[in-house]
Amino acid sequence: MKKSIVIVDDHVLIANALSSIISNFQSFEVLYVCENGKDLQDKFETNTIPDIILLDISMPIMNGFESAKWLKENHPNILIMALSMQDDEQSLIKMIKNGTKGYMLKNVHPTELENALLKLVSNGHHFPEWAASKVFTSIGDDNIDAESKIILSDREKEFLKYTVTEMNYREISEKMFCSPRTIENYRDSLFEKLELKTRVGLAVYAIKNGFE
Repeated sequence: MKKSIVIVDDHVLIANALSSIISNFQSFEVLYVCENGKDLQDKFETNTIPDIILLDISMPIMNGFESAKWLKENHPNILIMALSMQDDEQSLIKMIKNGTKGYMLKNVHPTELENALLKLVSNGHHFPEWAASKVFTSIGDDNIDAESKIILSDREKEFLKYTVTEMNYREISEKMFCSPRTIENYRDSLFEKLELKTRVGLAVYAIKNGFE
């Protein structure tokens, strides 16, 4: 049975083009298209609830961040994949925090999109390589316990909490009343302890283990 998809994107031409592309995928079908999160809420009242939502971030009325959060709270079983032109870490972190299980850029090749959807269904998540793939490999493991596996200092835990925010490292240093160099030391120490390479990885670890 094909997995059902709803596309949420205020650019109608892009949404329709995506729908046409996905119609050629063997394992997926598009149920309908929405122009924003509010439109999605309205359509959910009278239409079939899909397995997957392809969600744009920048939309009027109700954007992708707000839509993902609403879906997480009201339809947690739906797999959300952000499909956006925004490739910055903060957008990715915020979407993950709001329940997104996948993230792809709109300029991907159709074959890459199909593979991403297949991985989203089979693994429960799919993110680009720059999003700390090692962390996402275990994102579905609810038994991860940072305290029992890795010893973190109180200051490292505090720093992890701030990695989920939109503050840059200098702003974090001011919040923690220390120098930017000290913040870099916390970051590098956590990179080594957790075997990560990016702030996105630290943020996902923080979210998964309750440091937020």
